[in-house]
Order: sequence, then C-alpha cells, then structure tokens
Amino acid sequence: MPELPEVETVRRGLAPVMEGARITRLELRRGDLRFPFPADFSARADGQTIVSLGRRAKYLLIDLANGLTIIAHLGMSGSLRIEEGAAVDVPGDFHHPRSKDEKHDHVIFHLDAAGRALRVIYNDPRRFGFMELMARNDLDTYAAFRDLGPEPTGNSLDADYLSRRFEGKTQPLKGALLDQKNIAGLGNIYVCEALWRSHLKPQRAAGTLVTADGKPKPELLALTTAIRDVIADAIAAGGSSLRDHIRTDGSLGYFQHSFSVYDREGTACCTPDCAGTVARIVQAGRSSFYCDRCQH
Repeated sequence: MPELPEVETVRRGLAPVMEGARITRLELRRGDLRFPFPADFSARADGQTIVSLGRRAKYLLIDLANGLTIIAHLGMSGSLRIEEGAAVDVPGDFHHPRSKDEKHDHVIFHLDAAGRALRVIYNDPRRFGFMELMARNDLDTYAAFRDLGPEPTGNSLDADYLSRRFEGKTQPLKGALLDQKNIAGLGNIYVCEALWRSHLKPQRAAGTLVTADGKPKPELLALTTAIRDVIADAIAAGGSSLRDHIRTDGSLGYFQHSFSVYDREGTACCTPDCAGTVARIVQAGRSSFYCDRCQH
C-alpha cells in the first residue's frame, strides 16, 4: 500500500494540473471501488472548480468550490495519471510494470485547465481504493480522521508529545508507531527505517523511552528526529515506489534504493562499523526488519 511519502508525491504531481481547473465531467465507469461511490457523486462534482489539493495521512483531499471535498484513498494498487489529447504523460524509466489496461480505469476527471482539456485517470486493478464526498467543514468528523494523531511532517510531532503517548506503555515500539492515533500516516516501511536510524529495536517497549517523571529520554529525541528525517527524505526522493505505485507523471521514485533495513533480510547492516546482519521478524502480521547488533 502506498505510504505517506507516496501519497504526498502524488499530491504534488497533481496539484499544478488540478488546482484551479474546472471539472467538466466526472466519469464513473463502474458503480463502486472498495465501497460504492457517494450518492450523486458526478452531479455534485460536475462543473466545480478545484480549489486545492491536500492530504491527511494517506488520503488525498480534493477541495471543490461548492464547499465539498473528495476524499480519495489509493488502496493497494491505485494510481493516477494525467493525459492531454491522445498523449499520455509518462516520462521516466520503469522498474516494475504498471497497469495500462483501460478496463482498470475506473474514474476519470475531465478537466478544463485554463483552456486545456485534460484528463486525470484513476486506475486500480485490485479496486481496494475508494472515494468519498463530504463537506469540507465536516472533515474532522470523518471516521478515518477523528482520532488521527499529528502528521510526521508537522511541528506538532515532537518528543514531548510522544512521551505523553508512550508513558507507561508495554506495547512494542513498532506497534506504537504504527498506531494512527499516535502518528498519522506512518507506515511499516518508514517505521522500520526510523527505528534503524535511531538504533532502537522494534520489539522494545515504548514506555522504556520515557523517564519516571514523564520526560522523553535521549533515545526518544533521536527517534522523533529519525521519523521526521526519513519521511522528509522519502518525499524528496519521490516516494519509495514499491510494486504497483507510480508517480503521477508515470515515473518511479528511487527512495527504494536507499532503504537501509526494509526488505533487506540477510544483508549486512549499513551502520558504519557494525558487523551485524539485517534480520526479519513478524509483529502483528507485519514484517519488521532490523539489526540485532546495533539496535537496542
């Protein structure tokens, strides 16, 4: 599933095309994706100008001039591409094939962008993605947003905040970091990478990073910095671009080549002067990759 950096990459790729454009027609080629489309979806979006594109955790937010917001989730295999005329804007080299089969083109935004007729096409072979529609002013009440923690890119994520969330917790760090109530949008890949950067084992109890009087220990300060840095690096590199994920211009990001532990079981640890080997364990049904020698 695309993680936060991938979704942010998609948002940044779409924004120059979609912001300020008018939806001349929202074409739905089926009645549902993972869930049915909202009632009168096309009628409520047709003719509307797109005010802005935002993101909350792993969700794209398409704000319309009528006060409604389209909430879009890419699911496991969803991608978006931009077309103009008969041409498809797909520069870049591909490491993995993406879906080009039109039978998987389920939603098409027909746009008038300053006189240019464009199409933004949502393709999803597995149909695990979905789109919702609700009033912008009510977004905080949306079920998936109500209890979300701060973004890992925002100033509200700091060690003092995490110390309050982790205090007294015996839950493993891996699970605490994946809990969206603690941090919004942080997924398996970047949790593994952040824990490696801060030299912390995924099995370690979250509460051990907090002092007896509720203050963050140096390890928690290091972890907070590592989380922010690994997300920033991934966004700058264009997302990790695992199989099924592509950027909006058709090219792949290259952050996957910079993974230090994720999916590198059995290889040498990248920490300088560490003679350890990357190991893999399963926690709550997810693979955790770490170095047993330099992570404590």
